[in-house]
Amino acid sequence: MSDFLAGLCVAVLPVLALGVWLGRRTARAKSLAGLGTPVEHATFETLHTASLAAPPLRAGLTEETARKSARKLRSLLGTDALCLTDREQVLVWDGDGAHHRSEIMERLAGPLDMGRGEAFALTCDRLDCSVRWAVVAPLTVDDRVHGALVACAPRESAVLVRAAGEVARWVSVQLELADLDRSRTRLIEAEIKALRAQISPHFIFNSLAVIASFVRTDPERARELLLEFADFTRYSFRRHGDFTTLADELHAIDHYLALVRARFGERLSVTLQIAPEVLPVALPFLCLQPLVENAVKHGLEGKAVSSGKCHIQITAQDAGAEALVVIEDDGAGMDPGLLRRILAREASPSGGIGLSNVDDRLRQVYGDDHGLVIETAVGAGMKITVRLPKYQPGVHSAGRLTRE
Repeated sequence: MSDFLAGLCVAVLPVLALGVWLGRRTARAKSLAGLGTPVEHATFETLHTASLAAPPLRAGLTEETARKSARKLRSLLGTDALCLTDREQVLVWDGDGAHHRSEIMERLAGPLDMGRGEAFALTCDRLDCSVRWAVVAPLTVDDRVHGALVACAPRESAVLVRAAGEVARWVSVQLELADLDRSRTRLIEAEIKALRAQISPHFIFNSLAVIASFVRTDPERARELLLEFADFTRYSFRRHGDFTTLADELHAIDHYLALVRARFGERLSVTLQIAPEVLPVALPFLCLQPLVENAVKHGLEGKAVSSGKCHIQITAQDAGAEALVVIEDDGAGMDPGLLRRILAREASPSGGIGLSNVDDRLRQVYGDDHGLVIETAVGAGMKITVRLPKYQPGVHSAGRLTRE
C-alpha cells in the first residue's frame, strides 16, 4: 500500500505543478464561474483532464490506449499537435502536421537510445503547416525507454520543453502502474498454478484408485464418483477468471469431499452450515478448497486406520459487511511456531504450500487485515477463519461453471 501511495504522489505532483503554472500564466483579476481564483480554476481543469487521460494508459502503451489518451494529453499541453510512439512506430497523431510522422521517427533514434529529451526544428515545404518545432520526451518504465511523447508547436519554447517533460513523467508513472497490475495478475496466476500442481499428484492418483476399486464391485457408485471427479477437476483447472462465488467454491468442495469420503468411509464425517445470503459473495478462485484439504490431511494424520476418526465442520455466516467462513477439524493440530514459519514461507512441509498461498492471496486482494486467522496447537485440532468482504473493488466472479 505504501508503494501505491508513493506512486500516486509521483503521478499527481507533476500534473498539479503544470496546473499551477497554467493558472499563473492565464491569471485574470476576477474569479471564473465560482470556481475560485484563476490558478484554482486552471489547476482543476488540469487535474480533471489528467484524470480522463489516465484510465487508458493504465492498460499499457498500445495503439488503442494511445488513441484514447492523446487528445487529453494535447489539451494538457495546449499544443498544435501531439504524438505518442513506441520504439518502432507512431502509435497515434493528434492535431495538425500528421505528414511529419516519418521525420519524427527518424529523429527519435537518439533520444530513445539515450533516454533524454530533445527539441528540434521540423523541415516542411507546406505553407499551411502550423507545426515547425518538436519536443521529444521519453516514456520510461523501470529505467527502460518504451517510447516517446512528442509535442509539436509553431515555434521553439523553453516552457513547452519543461511542460512536455512533466507530462511525459506523469504518463510514465501510469505505464509503470500498468506494469505493476500485469505483474500482480501474473503473480496470482502463478500462485493458482502452484495450487493446481499441489492438487494434481496425490489427490488425482488417490481419487482414480478409489474409483477403480468400485468398477467391478459397484459400477453405479464408480460412475457417480467419476462424475464428481470430472466436475471437481473442471472447476480446479478452469482457465477464466481470478475470482469465483462462495457458492461455486463450496460446490467444488462438495465434489472433493465426496471423493475423499469414498476413500476414507466412516473415518471422515463432515458438517456444513451455510447461510444462503452469503452464497453470491465473490472471493479469490480456489481459495477455500486447499483449506479443506488441509483439514482432511491433518484431521486424519497420526490416527490409526481402524479406529481414528475425524470430524470437519464448515460454516459460512453473514457478518454484516463480510461473510465469515470457518473450517475446523479435530485432528492432530500443529505447533504454532511451525505454523508461523509455514505462513512466512520459511518452512514448507507437505501441505504447507496451500496455507501460505491462500494467506498471501487474501492479503493481496483484501489487505493485510484479511489474512487467515488460524487457531491450533499440537493435539488440539485446527480452526481456520476467513473474512470475505461482500464488496471489494475489482473482485468480481467470472460466472458459474456448468456440467457439459
